[in-house]
Amino acid sequence: MNRTSTGEAPSDFCVVVNDEGQYSLWRSDLPIPGGWRETGMAGNRQACIDYVDQVWTDMRPASLRQRQ
Repeated sequence: MNRTSTGEAPSDFCVVVNDEGQYSLWRSDLPIPGGWRETGMAGNRQACIDYVDQVWTDMRPASLRQRQ
């Protein structure tokens, strides 16, 4: 398995999202915690951060966004 300069494998992380629409990076080798689901994005840390920056444009929880 190839590693990056930070010691990560190319797909060491996945992006997960909860019911409130909040995103997080999660290590690919760990089980996804309850209340979170995979988005389908997996890659190195920076690629996952870039994805989250692109899709998570409103940091407010969904329950707060829906009140307006």
